[in-house]
Amino acid sequence: MKLRPPRLPRPLRLPRIPAPVLPSFSGRLHDARTATSIGRWLGGAIALCFVTGVLSHYLQHPPDWLADELPSRPSWGYRVTQGLHVASGIGAIPLLLAKLWTVYPRLFVRPPLRSVRHALERLSVAVLVAAAVFELFTGLLNTVQWYPWPFSFVPVHFAVGWLLLGAVVLHVAVKYPEIRQHWGRRSPGTLELPAVDGPDRRSLLTGVAAAVGAVTLTTAGQSLTPLKRFDLLAPRHPDHGPQGLPVNRTAAAAGVSRLSARDWRLTVLGRNSYELTLDELGALPQYTVNLPIACVEGWSKSAKWTGVRVGDLLERAGAWPDAAVRVVSLERRGAYRVMEMGSGYARDPLTLLALCLNGQELSPDHGYPARIIAPNRPGVLQTKWVARMEVI
Repeated sequence: MKLRPPRLPRPLRLPRIPAPVLPSFSGRLHDARTATSIGRWLGGAIALCFVTGVLSHYLQHPPDWLADELPSRPSWGYRVTQGLHVASGIGAIPLLLAKLWTVYPRLFVRPPLRSVRHALERLSVAVLVAAAVFELFTGLLNTVQWYPWPFSFVPVHFAVGWLLLGAVVLHVAVKYPEIRQHWGRRSPGTLELPAVDGPDRRSLLTGVAAAVGAVTLTTAGQSLTPLKRFDLLAPRHPDHGPQGLPVNRTAAAAGVSRLSARDWRLTVLGRNSYELTLDELGALPQYTVNLPIACVEGWSKSAKWTGVRVGDLLERAGAWPDAAVRVVSLERRGAYRVMEMGSGYARDPLTLLALCLNGQELSPDHGYPARIIAPNRPGVLQTKWVARMEVI
């Protein structure tokens, strides 16, 4: 019997993976003219957002050398600058998305790195995009007080803001020849583009402008109260809250219960330290001022506050004219449980230890039994539930 040789196993055939198909961009508006037009608007929004953000940061966290130099007037200053900061940041989001849509085909150029200069340019663009996306979207989440990250928002947001500014300046410097060629309708580079694209480009820019206008109109009412009827997308409405005024931190969240008048004492520490009950504080000369509460999240509203001038309380404690004051809250924890005011704020006649809001006793959520109200100050520094004041 003749034996057959054993069959060798056939070589394993791997399935053929088709070569990836690179994206094809048929749209004609991914050009330098469109990118330049949107980039001008985006650059302006980022510049306004940066400048007002720096002002907000130094008003909220003044270094020692600046604390006594910060102005208390105009009384509405922080309301305007912080409102512009949040509005420009929100308005920059559709601009950023439109800008990324315009330039994203360049991410797929081949070869991806043509030279050292090209590699550095792409790296700078990556930093620019990452910083812009981080700043705008973390800022947006801050307006709703949602922090799904492990780091402290304020210092990181401030630091990345400077990084974004540097990336924008570098990008403009690198792209300046191209920007100059496509700056206007009659610029040389623009004239070389197909004239047939002009109407489509104008339609695109009109749509982007409409998107910016829509998000601004439906959010700016939280600080620009004449627009409050259109305040559909903002997390705060200026009329919603206890006593017709919004609050960010309630008494329950701060761990402060409603104290009876006989249990509470205001302690003022200085050369002539003293204590006052609520009745004794109410028997002192009372003043009424119209000042806004303006919060870093972007909402603000003016109200009538009645109380005792902080300057009068400090003078009774024997404070010298250029003395600052440290204010301590009843709340047990919180980044702003202790607040300091420079002498300019402390001596301003508009700065009160307020006892009433719009003619009514302060509610617990608004700081009963007493709170600070001062001109041109962030809301987080308008300390509620005041227990002690120290001359420093």
